[in-house]
Amino acid sequence: MRKILVTGGSRGIGYAIADAFIGDGADVTITGRDGDRLTAAGARLGARTVLADGTDTDAVEALAAHFHDGVDVIVNNAGGFTGAPPAAAAPLATHADHWTAGLRANLLSAVLTVTALDDVLRGGGSVISIGSIGAEYAANPYSTAKAALAAWNAGLSASLGARDITANVVAPGFIDGTDLFGGGMTAERRAALIERTHVKRVGQVADVAALVHFLASDRARHITGQTLHVNGGAHTTR
Repeated sequence: MRKILVTGGSRGIGYAIADAFIGDGADVTITGRDGDRLTAAGARLGARTVLADGTDTDAVEALAAHFHDGVDVIVNNAGGFTGAPPAAAAPLATHADHWTAGLRANLLSAVLTVTALDDVLRGGGSVISIGSIGAEYAANPYSTAKAALAAWNAGLSASLGARDITANVVAPGFIDGTDLFGGGMTAERRAALIERTHVKRVGQVADVAALVHFLASDRARHITGQTLHVNGGAHTTR
């Protein structure tokens, strides 16, 4: 039975990813920082749960101890916006704290998780990190961290490849069923984001989960070091 770790798996995209792997009969562990929500999600899914903040080294080391006998797939999903930007006139230290929080939540958490579990990652496995369309227009801590995540992934793929482990980034566009925007999206903004897509529809968490599930399968063993976009054409690559 494959062992799967999905960080930030108590809701939204992470929950849908965990559900896809559970559908295969995998042994899935999800993490989160809200104990009540994590416990409830684990019960609904039939997944193991570990309360953990991916930016806390002690918590990540404790998480790694749950996989002493190995892990096949790591999905770095935890992250998100870490607060509204400070006013331009705010003290420089305030800006530094704002940027540091975003980079820690969206980049360092993934790096620490994979580093802590590196020794127990099994051959034939995968590391899949959730990026963002925002990385293409990085001008805030979240988007900049996601751009750095893709750069890190390229090097990670090279270092893990000889062990038959793949590493990829899945970069969603606007996806329904998440709380990334904290309920602050206006109807006008939502309509504009949908209009940017070629298919003229909003993405669903199942769209992201399906690609993650594929990348962790035997059918995708020659796909590694890549950033794959799930955005309905809102951003295209050449």
